[in-house]
Amino acid sequence: MDVPSAMVLPLLIVFAAGVYYIYNEVMHFMSKSIARNKVVVITDAVSGVGTECAHLLHKAGARLVLCGTGWDKLESLYDALTSGANPRETFAPKLVILDFSDMDTMDEVVADLIDCYGCVDVLICNSSMKLKAPVQNVSLEQDRNIMDINYFGPSSVAKGVLPTMISRRSGHIILVNSVQGRLAVPFRSSYAASKHAAQAFFDCLRSEVGEYGIIVSTISHSFINASDASPVKGPAPKQSALAAFINSQLAHGVRPSVLANEIVQTVNRKRKEVVLAHPIPRVALYLRSLFPPFLFAVLAAGVKDSVQAEQMQ
Repeated sequence: MDVPSAMVLPLLIVFAAGVYYIYNEVMHFMSKSIARNKVVVITDAVSGVGTECAHLLHKAGARLVLCGTGWDKLESLYDALTSGANPRETFAPKLVILDFSDMDTMDEVVADLIDCYGCVDVLICNSSMKLKAPVQNVSLEQDRNIMDINYFGPSSVAKGVLPTMISRRSGHIILVNSVQGRLAVPFRSSYAASKHAAQAFFDCLRSEVGEYGIIVSTISHSFINASDASPVKGPAPKQSALAAFINSQLAHGVRPSVLANEIVQTVNRKRKEVVLAHPIPRVALYLRSLFPPFLFAVLAAGVKDSVQAEQMQ
């Protein structure tokens, strides 16, 4: 029986949606089987993204080592994961205090991480510190602190677990970075610099350890949108049409649950680079490579608009 031409497109859409659904279900099942019994370390596990990751990987049967700067939040997360969990299918997480702002303790912390199970299969470097301010207002102490948390901390932990991964000829290191590790945005000089440094380090690491069967992945995401947008009080500052459009697009951000799911899928698929961002940041990344003068002009215009808006208030 011939299918009317008007029905071809709807049928194709339904077929494609069905294939996509089945693919996601298969990948979700595979991610559970792959994570099972794996020793997974999550830095800053008490953050929104870290907590979502912990829940997903705990349900998948991973042996979690959760890191945070204080016992209270870590123990609360522990209780949330273990309450009602089936001990025959899941493992009780182990907790380790990890504070990247105190680099003198890194050797001791790395030893604690390895002692939990004797090895590390997957390291998820999730910690991050943000700072928004003009360059001239950022002190050297702030520069150093943000570099410790965003660059020296993750790189130190990666170096610490590397010998056990090399000896076992396997392992997966994931850096949860930012699109600002590839694209510098005004008023975020220290943050962007630290993310650029981390991106470069893990790119080099990927090339150096590939021969040992170790996978290094970087996930570059736009800002984390953990809450609903708050209503704007009073009249909005005037902006150029281009700046207003970009701001409206960037306001969506990435939900912690979406990013956490992408991290788990990266563990499964062993992808080496992931960009999780709205189309506008993606376009900006291409412009940075292909038409940098145009991008610089757009960014400078945005800075000028924001300065003029502040002067009018």
